[in-house]
Amino acid sequence: MYSRFSTLRARGFSLIEIVVFIVVFGIGLAGTVTLYGQLTKASVHPVVRKQALALAQSMMEEVMLRGNSYCDPDDANVHTATGTGDCTVEEAIGPEAGETRYADPRFDNVNDYHGFSMAGGGILDITGTAIGGLNDYAVSVTVAQAGADLAIPAAEALRVVVTATGPLGVSVTLQAYRTRYAPNTP
Repeated sequence: MYSRFSTLRARGFSLIEIVVFIVVFGIGLAGTVTLYGQLTKASVHPVVRKQALALAQSMMEEVMLRGNSYCDPDDANVHTATGTGDCTVEEAIGPEAGETRYADPRFDNVNDYHGFSMAGGGILDITGTAIGGLNDYAVSVTVAQAGADLAIPAAEALRVVVTATGPLGVSVTLQAYRTRYAPNTP
């Protein structure tokens, strides 16, 4: 025999059912919010990678526009030298004393950029002026002889590696080769 009260009771939710629902709903909501946060962070990742790639390309272009001669471009024999023995001031990997990217005397040869880096203080343009919004980025350049990589005499080519890093652990590395054009091209 059923009473009127037992019928009414069967239609509602108990306190335990409501508490279980709230806990399950809360866990689901927390998972959704966490996933949304990760997706938001991941959506920024391509922008950071694109910016790092633009920085690496810009630095690589700057380096590759410099000469690669046997002699320092300031040497009187730079236009006629056909080997390292023909120079008064021979080029070596790394900048000559006093050369810098930002002020005269400036880097004037590809190999002068070896060991160059911008980190910690942001990215600077060629005049030394900070570029806004790039404080979390860094760029570094290494230059090494690479003739053996290309099946030509070792001293006839340089391998340039530019690495740009950004926030979120993004890193882009570009590599290029610069052969020597001699004589007559500083």
